[in-house]
Amino acid sequence: MPHVVFTGNLQRHVQCPPCEVVGHTVRECLEASFELYGGARGYVVDEHGALRAHMVVFVDGQAISDRQCLGDAVEENSEIFVMQALSGG
Repeated sequence: MPHVVFTGNLQRHVQCPPCEVVGHTVRECLEASFELYGGARGYVVDEHGALRAHMVVFVDGQAISDRQCLGDAVEENSEIFVMQALSGG
């Protein structure tokens, strides 16, 4: 099963420890993790279900390309890493 990991900085604000979920896309896996940890939803996705601007998701070390629909494929043994994006000057 895909393994979803939320960074420690997100875990300071809301309960969202690493979890195993069922899903074939990033959306399916995130939705399954939100079922376990509902408070994480508002931090990660907006009211339309798109990834928030300050968030980034990696699947097996590669940043996802579909930030709106979260349709990137996920394999049975994939690791999904959810973190806040950093920016600045």
